[in-house]
Amino acid sequence: MTDASATAARRPGEQALTTLGLGAPAPDPADASPHSFPGGGRWRTELPSCEGPEALAVVLKESARLDVPIHRISQGSGVWMLTDDEITEMVDATAEQDIELCLFTGPRGTWDIGGSVRSDSRGAGLRARGHDAVAGCVEDAVRATELGVKCLLVADEGVLWTLHRARTAGILPADTTLKVSALIGPVNPAAFAVFERLGADSINVPSDLTLAHLTEIRRVSAAPMDMYIEAPDDLGGYVRMYEVAELIRRGAPLYLKFGLSKAPGIYPYGHQLREVALATARERVRRGRLALDLLERHGAAAGMAPLGSRLPGALSRFETPA
Repeated sequence: MTDASATAARRPGEQALTTLGLGAPAPDPADASPHSFPGGGRWRTELPSCEGPEALAVVLKESARLDVPIHRISQGSGVWMLTDDEITEMVDATAEQDIELCLFTGPRGTWDIGGSVRSDSRGAGLRARGHDAVAGCVEDAVRATELGVKCLLVADEGVLWTLHRARTAGILPADTTLKVSALIGPVNPAAFAVFERLGADSINVPSDLTLAHLTEIRRVSAAPMDMYIEAPDDLGGYVRMYEVAELIRRGAPLYLKFGLSKAPGIYPYGHQLREVALATARERVRRGRLALDLLERHGAAAGMAPLGSRLPGALSRFETPA
């Protein structure tokens, strides 16, 4: 899963600034990630917050119109907010395009009755409170995979480990992938490595990590990393489009996640939010096109993983109990 050939790219404004005597030092080759996705490629794409079949249809139509390649489409409200027919429709539509569909699992602390998440400290955040919340996440995982979903999004370390054990035991299909939510994303190399060992196949790090932080993580783990190139406001609203090439150079294998700032929250989604969900789904695809245009202009568009690829490669895991 290693590939030492990190392609150098033109940095924004490089030629003009050099002419003016304001050129920056050359990038340090030691900062580049040596890793890639299995089967080749250093980056994939993800379109998040696709809340149901109607939003999915908008995303697929817009991605074809704007020529935005998509490896994964994810949903944030949760498996439990979709009917079996809706899940099946989404599974069929993404399978037809060879796109991985990722659905969020179960109950989470921010929707629970616990008061600590409404305190200034936010308590345990999205994490599953008590046995019953973990059980709800497992119920969602089993139901979703039985309907053909191949990727599950989790926001609790215990749920992650439980689903990994379920996958190892054959309760979930062996090729199910587990993705860690940005809302519990690790912010240091040690924590990132722990998530990998707990069973994560894709780990969403917060979008405020520095370039140096990404390099530090890549010195201890080759697990695929997700990062919002544009983050929703509740995750900081950061817009890092001009850094995309360097994010790939430092963070590969990396999912470029096309979020949207200055947009209303839509979780948990329902029909009362239909217009904003469809409008924001459409704009997320456009944001993806803008980021890909920047990569092309800077000579850094090479290295995209083949469309249809989804598995993470060989990763390090804690030993599961017999």
